[in-house]
Amino acid sequence: MRGRTLILFLVALMLAGGTAMLVRSWLAQRGPVANAEPIAPPPPQKAVLVARAATARGQILKPADLAWQPWPEAGIVKAYIQDSAKKIEDFAGWVARDPFVPGEPITEAKIVAPGSRGFLAAVLSPGMRAVSVPVTATSGISGLVFPGDQVDILVSEVLPATHTKGNAAPQKAAETVLHDVRVLAVDQKLESKSGEATVAHNVTLEVTPKQAEEIAVATEMGKLSLSLRSLAALSTEEASADSSQEPGTLDSDVSRLLRKPLNSQGNSDAETVTVLRGNSKSG
Repeated sequence: MRGRTLILFLVALMLAGGTAMLVRSWLAQRGPVANAEPIAPPPPQKAVLVARAATARGQILKPADLAWQPWPEAGIVKAYIQDSAKKIEDFAGWVARDPFVPGEPITEAKIVAPGSRGFLAAVLSPGMRAVSVPVTATSGISGLVFPGDQVDILVSEVLPATHTKGNAAPQKAAETVLHDVRVLAVDQKLESKSGEATVAHNVTLEVTPKQAEEIAVATEMGKLSLSLRSLAALSTEEASADSSQEPGTLDSDVSRLLRKPLNSQGNSDAETVTVLRGNSKSG
């Protein structure tokens, strides 16, 4: 029994030694791990210009509307704008020819640069028209109206004597003829630079065909002025109250001296006292 155990022990020892020799030989054939070829790093991914949010046709682009997005190199076509070409800020003021969905790559064929041919037509919303009106430093709000602002259009005019309320002399009046009109361009500038105010001579507005006719008539009636609107939207109640106000303002509404005609002594009729003495009357 002891001899059999000794034989099994010797066999196990020989198998262990053989296994060790085989492992050593396999490691020697493989070579040192340090000599193994390094794994090649993945090729750098390129980025293309995409729309950050949904963009409508005719929308003036801002840097916040755009973003660089990594894109598989195999899927990049020549029309895509890559990050090595320009900066996002370079596309501020450009206009979308076509609508974009979030994440859609932007191509230069679908956007128009300021001053390029077809820029103004791309800015216009479907069915709208562009008209220009003359302004001065005062009527144009001292150069503080910029493309993209919303304004009201006022006309100052002289009413004929036949339209006045009992007054023989003509009256001056002003009224708002159009509300919430979008400014497309100031002079020939279709984009605004930060911190730059320029006194303009003409302002181009986006209006409907009917509003274009109204502006043409208002230009012949008198002097046009712009009234800048707030960027904050009015509530329903505020908009209703604003629309229910009395239209137009007469000079007599502004000046108390014009509310009552003056008599020959330079006093208003309200200050004239009539005294009756028998058949005689004195004022």
